Amino acid sequence: MTDRDEARHCVNRWGDTSDPVPARRGLRQEVCRCFDQSRPHPRARVGFHTERQDTSAPGWQHLLDLVDEAAADGREEFRPLVELSPEERRQVITLPPSIATLTAVKHLVLYGSNLVRIPPEIGAMASLEEFTPYTSYRLHWLPYEITRCQMLTRSTVSTRALFGNEKLRAPFPRLQSTWDSVADLDLENLDPRRWGATAIHSCSVCDRPIARAGLHQVWISLRVATDVLPLLVSACSLACVAQLPNGAKGYIPAPHRGGRVDQPASAWD
Repeated sequence: MTDRDEARHCVNRWGDTSDPVPARRGLRQEVCRCFDQSRPHPRARVGFHTERQDTSAPGWQHLLDLVDEAAADGREEFRPLVELSPEERRQVITLPPSIATLTAVKHLVLYGSNLVRIPPEIGAMASLEEFTPYTSYRLHWLPYEITRCQMLTRSTVSTRALFGNEKLRAPFPRLQSTWDSVADLDLENLDPRRWGATAIHSCSVCDRPIARAGLHQVWISLRVATDVLPLLVSACSLACVAQLPNGAKGYIPAPHRGGRVDQPASAWD
C-alpha cells in the first residue's frame, strides 16, 4: 500500500476497531517515538520496545478467551480487537502463544493495534492466507517463523513503521553477541530490551529447542505475502543461520546483526 493510499484511507475495510467517542480514540494505541516515520534517519539508533505484557490486565484475559473461542469454532477470520474496548486494546502489546491453535484462520485482522511484537507461534497458523496489522504503528518487525505460513499470500502493513523499510531505511536494533550455550540464560524470562522477546523456546529455522543448543540472532528482510518485512531470526546454530535465504532485492542482501549497518539508499532520498 502506498503512502498516498494511506493518507487517503477513509473507510476501515477490516472491521471497526475505533472508539465511537472521538475524544477517547487515543486510548486504544500509544504513540510510538522509536524513530521518525515521516523522514529518513538511517543512521539513528533504535532499540526494541521494552514493555512486557501484563497478563493480569482485563484486555489480555479477554483476548485469551477470544482465541479459545476462535479455535473451538474453527472460524476462518479472526478480528479480536473488534471485541475489545479501547482500554482493553491498549493493554494488549503482543498476542498469546495460543494463537498456534488457530489452524483454521485464513485472515488475521489486527487493524490499529497497540502491538509491539508478534510471537513466533504465528508460524503454526497453517491456513493463514491474509495478514492485516495495518496502522499498527508500534509494530516494527515480525518473527521469522511467519515464513512457515505457506498459504500466506496477502498482507496489509504500514511499511513506514518497519525497520529497514525502503521508504525511510529506519535502522535496526543492534542484536546481542552469539551464545554457543544458553546454560546461563533464563529463556523463559528474557529482557525484551536485549532480545526483542521475553521468551525464546525453539530455533526459528529448524525448530530445535534452543535450550539444547545456542542462540544466534540475526535480521533478514524478506518478501512475505505482499510486503517486504524485517524478520528476527533466533537460530540455534551458525549452521541454521547459513541456511537462511538472501535478503529481498533492494534490501540488505545477507543476514546481519543490526546497528550501524549499511543499507541501500532510501526511496525518499
